[in-house]
Amino acid sequence: MRTRTLLLLSVGTALAILLAGGVLLFQLSNQQQASEPLVTGSSAEVGDLTITVFGAVESGGLYEIDVEVSGVDDDLSGIGLTTAQRSLAPIDAPAVGRCVELTVETQRCVLAFDTSADSSSSRVLVVRRGDQQRTWVDS
Repeated sequence: MRTRTLLLLSVGTALAILLAGGVLLFQLSNQQQASEPLVTGSSAEVGDLTITVFGAVESGGLYEIDVEVSGVDDDLSGIGLTTAQRSLAPIDAPAVGRCVELTVETQRCVLAFDTSADSSSSRVLVVRRGDQQRTWVDS
C-alpha cells in the first residue's frame, strides 16, 4: 500500500473512534443520577422487592436491622451491609425472628450481620435487585 492510502485509513479510523466516543458521552449524559440514601423508617421498591427498614441495633458483635420485606421468593443475595472497612453478607443461619429467605408474602424479620471484627461505626444497608439499588443509612 502507498503511504497516502495508509494515512487516509488512519484518519478514517480516528474519526470513527471520535464518533464512538461522542455517542458514549451522549449516552452517559442521559443516565439517571444515583438515588439519595434513605433513612430509617423509609420504604422502597428495589426491582421486584419491597422493603421497609424500621431500625437497627448493635449488640454482642451482631448488627441487626428490623425490616419488612415482600414481593419475591429468593435468597438473601443482593442484600448487604457496607462499612468503612468492608462489605458484609447477612447471616442466613435460622434463628427466631431472623430473615433467612425472601418471600412473596410480607414478612417482618431481622437481617443480622456479624460485625464483631469490624470497628467501624459507619453502616449502610445496600439492597440490589437486577439493575436497581437502594441504600439506607442509620439516622
